[in-house]
Amino acid sequence: MLLKQGKAAVYRRYPFTLILKRAVEKPALERLRVKIDPGSQTTGLALVNDASGEVVWAAELTHRGKHITRGLQNRRAVRRSRRQRKTRYRQPHFGNRRKKKGTLPPSLESRVCNVVTWVRRLLRLCPVAAISQELVKFDLQRMEQPDISGVEYQQGTLFGYEAREYVLLKWQHQCAYCDAGGVPLELDHVHPRSRCGSIRVSRK
Repeated sequence: MLLKQGKAAVYRRYPFTLILKRAVEKPALERLRVKIDPGSQTTGLALVNDASGEVVWAAELTHRGKHITRGLQNRRAVRRSRRQRKTRYRQPHFGNRRKKKGTLPPSLESRVCNVVTWVRRLLRLCPVAAISQELVKFDLQRMEQPDISGVEYQQGTLFGYEAREYVLLKWQHQCAYCDAGGVPLELDHVHPRSRCGSIRVSRK
């Protein structure tokens, strides 16, 4: 309505923001709260009026974690293939491959930076008084076995085992495909990840 009446103009498109063409004397600003619902693939952002409970603005932020992981894998493949190519010899640079203490994986760091960037944008455009973030913890053992308790709950499935040793004993040192035994075995997914297979060793 303000745009149609010529009283405002578009200030920003992302996030969509209007700017009035005339100054308002003594504006009554209502403090807003930024609510964050973090996720591995998408993060929900919302501006909520605490006084009335009205949602002023809401959006979903899609993360680029898979693209970053794929790019790092491609770069790793190129570096490894360099050993087989007939190129000039280059001295190894192992000193620049050490990670600093407290650094995050690139995909996780990108996710955090995206959320921080958008929160700072909202702080510049809106009278934000508080920030809330949803924190959820899942108890996977309780979800699979609601009645689990005591020592069994504390120890878990892999107590006293390494992941590889647990899988080998579970399949009795035999191949899951051809039942071959006494040969070198490799870990693999029975149900492929591309078909929604699980990465947990306790699943079949």
